[in-house]
Order: sequence, then C-alpha cells, then structure tokens
Amino acid sequence: MKASRLNEHVSIAELLRAACPAVSIEFFPPKTEEGARQIFRTAQALRPRGVAFASITYGAGGSTRERTFDYGELLQNLFGFRVLPHLTCVGHSRDDLARILDSFLGAGFPGVMALRGDPPKGERDFKPAPNGFSHASELVALARERQRACGVADFSVSVAGYPEKHPDAPDVGTDARHMAAKVAAGADFVTTQMFFDNEHYFSFVRRCRAMGVNVPILPGILPVLSLEHARKFATFGTSLPKELEERLSRHVGNPEAAQAEGVEWAFRQVRGLLDAGAPGFHLYILNRSESAIALLDRLVG
Repeated sequence: MKASRLNEHVSIAELLRAACPAVSIEFFPPKTEEGARQIFRTAQALRPRGVAFASITYGAGGSTRERTFDYGELLQNLFGFRVLPHLTCVGHSRDDLARILDSFLGAGFPGVMALRGDPPKGERDFKPAPNGFSHASELVALARERQRACGVADFSVSVAGYPEKHPDAPDVGTDARHMAAKVAAGADFVTTQMFFDNEHYFSFVRRCRAMGVNVPILPGILPVLSLEHARKFATFGTSLPKELEERLSRHVGNPEAAQAEGVEWAFRQVRGLLDAGAPGFHLYILNRSESAIALLDRLVG
C-alpha cells in the first residue's frame, strides 16, 4: 500500500474518492498534562506516516467541547494534520450547534464529523435538548447551511456508520435508511465504527448501496492490545470473532505478544479491505502510536 499524499487543494471527500487509499486516525482530547504529552508524542510519530487526515472526539454532552477545539487546532497548526472535529447533538440547541459549527469554519478546519451522540451516562434513551436535534441528519443539514452562510468552499462532512447495526436501530434495514437520510442531507462520506470481522463491513456496504448511498465508506479498524482490551470493546456492540479471542488468549500476561497479535489481525483486516476496494481505513489509535506505526510499516513494506 502506498501512503496517501496530503494535498491542501483537495478536499478530504475528494481524497477518499482518489485511487490511492487514504488513512485517517482518531485522537481524543487529553484530560491531564501527561495525556497532553502523550497526544503530542503520538502526533509527532504518526505525522510522517502518510496520514491523510485526523479526527478528534467530542465528549458526551459537549464535556470536551473546548478541548476538542483547542487540541484540534494544535494538531492542525503544530503538526500539519487536517483535522475533522467531532460534534454531537447531545445537550445542544440548534443555535448552540450553529455557533460551534461557525467556530469550526472560522478556525479553518476542513470538515466535521456530525454525530447524534450517545445518551448521557446513566440514561438509556436519547433525548434531544430543547430546540435541539434528534438525528444526525439534521446536524448534517445545519453544517451545510452554516458552510454556505460562512462562504467556505470546501468543508467535508463525515457521519458514523455501524457495520453491525446502530444499537438503537430495530433492524439493519432501518439502520440503512437512517444512513441514506444522512447522506441525502449532505454527508460526503461515512466512517464506520470498529469491527473485527470484515464481512460485517461488506454486508453494511451492500445494504447502503442498495439504499442509494454512493459516498465512500471508510472502514474503522482497532488494533487491539490484549484479550481484555478486545472484550471491552465487544461490550459496545462489536462482536468478537472466536479466532481472535483464541489468538489473544494465548498471550494473557504477555502484553508485547498480545499487541503483536492485535497488529497482525488488523493487518489481515486492512489487506482484505483494500483488496476488495475499500477507499482506505480509519484507525482507532487511543492516542497511542506503537500499534499504528507497526501496522502502517507492515502495509508499506
């Protein structure tokens, strides 16, 4: 795999439609000084590795709003990443969201990842804020409205996809219809949640295409660090293949070997995805660089 070359004159959406696979990574805003040093070390290590763009997450109910913005700017201005900050509907009115989008546009971010967001901790059901939104498609439409109002030519909007179905969707057909609504509202591409079995991604893509979704669908990959790590993420609706569980179980108590096993599994996933025509891949790195570097070096080698 040849790394994507960053072209400041090409939008992120256009990069994903190019022949060369694009690599993106996800950061989260740190909470401590050591966390800040960690994100900067990771950014420094990964920047030369052909990463096309990065995203930075947004805490529940906007709990990391200022840090998302501040660290997004630092990743962009200090390290040269093209950054898509996440934005969720949780806890925000329409006017709040419009102001945040205007700040993103004014800061020169090349896009946004528009999400409905999860219910606040301790609550089962999503409830929109007063004068807020119930669906990500509404946030996508607002992002397009604010882009036009601010006179910004290129602003890529990504939305989340769920290869194994959104937890709130009653069935995969309903889930695909919601995805189609987000794209109809103006989404440029889809970034999926992590999965460990490529067939989930291929099935998801087929469902989306059948609904008329023709934008790039970027698969999300997590190189797991251990069996415990894999099981943790399996509790969020991501199924854990028996083979991966068995492989990781051989290395309990040996973190280096377990991490290498996680990289090997991710490598097999990415190779299969790219061979089948995926537009690239999105790495969930958890602000760590070691597994990502090992995976990217293996793909280039």
